[in-house]
Amino acid sequence: MRELRVDRHYLLCASAGTLRLEAQGQAWLLPPARAALIAAGHPVQVSIPRPATTASVLFDTAFAPPPPAPLTVFDLSPLAQALVAGCAGWRAADEPLTAYAEALFRALAAVTWRLAERPSPVVVPAGRSPELRRALRLTGERLGEQVRFEDVAAAVGLAPRSLARRFEDETGMTWRAVLRRMRILRAVEELAAGDTPVTAIAFGVGYTSLSAFNAAFRELTGRTPTAYRASFRP
Repeated sequence: MRELRVDRHYLLCASAGTLRLEAQGQAWLLPPARAALIAAGHPVQVSIPRPATTASVLFDTAFAPPPPAPLTVFDLSPLAQALVAGCAGWRAADEPLTAYAEALFRALAAVTWRLAERPSPVVVPAGRSPELRRALRLTGERLGEQVRFEDVAAAVGLAPRSLARRFEDETGMTWRAVLRRMRILRAVEELAAGDTPVTAIAFGVGYTSLSAFNAAFRELTGRTPTAYRASFRP
């Protein structure tokens, strides 16, 4: 994981594969249908769990207003995806922009700034204390198993009641709610990675029932796993 900090507003997307971002005590996953809008000068930790191709746009602070928040992750609409693809033909050295290119970039800024006002709910806490960060890491490593909270607590050297308080104090969520989000995030990563059947993905992230997985996925993302995968491939 490395720190990313630039002097311009940064629209970061993955055109293939996935990226992981961490900032402000939270973690996000960026598959191809999602983007991160990062304000100029705001630090973000970025890692690439699998091979990925990025599609990114830098906006001069004089060209576009400050984003709605220092960091926002949101789903790209088909229009936004088309505008990102259209802007990909210009490089930083291609200045000054033609009138057409400037109109294209202004349209992209207008669309993505509006989308950033409705951030994605698919986010998990990163934790502040070493114990909680380790508990999150261990939970993430055991998603495909019937992981038990008591076992995670023992592994980090805390009583279950103490670790439960850490989750409430540092994340505002219970461990089970965090586990559920981590499973959905891993499923999103698998959906973006290839053509693995949805049933295999559901079982691989720890669900024993396809209907329970579909319900949890739709509740958090607003779409079925199949519809979400289709959004990666416009």
